[in-house]
Amino acid sequence: MLSPAAAAPARPALRPVRLYDSWWTVAAAGLVAMVVLAAGLWFSLHVRADESLHTAALFVHLASLVLGFGAVLSADYYGLLWATGRAPLAEVVAATSRLHLPIWAGLGGLVVSGLMLHPDLHSLLTQVKIGLVGLLTLNGLQAGLLGRRLSADIGPIGRGVMVWGGATALLSQVCWWGAVGIGFLNTNV
Repeated sequence: MLSPAAAAPARPALRPVRLYDSWWTVAAAGLVAMVVLAAGLWFSLHVRADESLHTAALFVHLASLVLGFGAVLSADYYGLLWATGRAPLAEVVAATSRLHLPIWAGLGGLVVSGLMLHPDLHSLLTQVKIGLVGLLTLNGLQAGLLGRRLSADIGPIGRGVMVWGGATALLSQVCWWGAVGIGFLNTNV
């Protein structure tokens, strides 16, 4: 005679929810990211770094810019190679997926170090820069869904996915260059 446990069909193993499982998980991550950014801004209003910490934060800020923005430029270059027919999509997806870590590390380093650089939150330029950083973060999160979609596609890429990719790259460039430009202006004002 079979035991009840042996007679029951086996259940598939449950896997944890991952960031790029759906738009809902990406939206939840975006909400968490915006709350963390707001908390960091609150923190920057209430804590002042001494001169040596300010200097260290400035170095980390510049190093993070090189790391993050450099990786973004590399990823967009790979996308351009694919768009011009100079690289296969599988190679581009593989290369750009390896760049996510330095992009996020650079962006995270910029945000954390930037909060220690005494940002003037009453300045319109600084407010625009913070908006660009928030938009950049949300764009980066949805770009993960795009990357997952591209890596899963076997056939030709449809027009909608191409527009999605182009809009993602364009928004990324506008946000990065805008934030860099405002950072430059803020140091010279």
